[in-house]
Amino acid sequence: MRVATALAAVAAMSLTACASQMAAAPTFQQDALPAAVQVPAGHKVYMETVGVGEITYECRAKKDAAGQFEWVFVGPDAKLLDRAGKQVGKYYGPPATWESNDGSKVTATQLAVAPAGAGNIPLQLVKANPATGKGAMEGVAYIQRVATQGGVAPTSACGAGNVGAKQIVKYQADYILWRAA
Repeated sequence: MRVATALAAVAAMSLTACASQMAAAPTFQQDALPAAVQVPAGHKVYMETVGVGEITYECRAKKDAAGQFEWVFVGPDAKLLDRAGKQVGKYYGPPATWESNDGSKVTATQLAVAPAGAGNIPLQLVKANPATGKGAMEGVAYIQRVATQGGVAPTSACGAGNVGAKQIVKYQADYILWRAA
């Protein structure tokens, strides 16, 4: 009886160890990214999120180009999910704002972009402003947008006849949040 109990305990501990190893997601590596969007040395990954949502574009007259029109970025609206798919916050703008479910949030200033492939919004590196509110966003120094899917401006006609029209485009991107090491 004691042997069976001991074996059951060992099996349970082994399963727990395996489950915890499987649950531990690998830390994001930026080595394969273009240098322009890599986070400076001295920082470490704090949180990995997946933004799933949409980007709104509006048909407007081109600045300093009489009679020409273009789709202009208006802003994003996305849920921020952790790697397990649980919503941990939201991303919206303008200004670009990453907000945790605990109410803390950061805005940021774009430092660089790099191409991400046809049909995908570019990779991006932003410098976070000091957080507002106490919580998860405190101490975030940089945010990278990587693994982008979709989100580019519409290809439909934009002209004098539909100025002010808005189009919503679906997108997804990983947002990697970094803190000082």
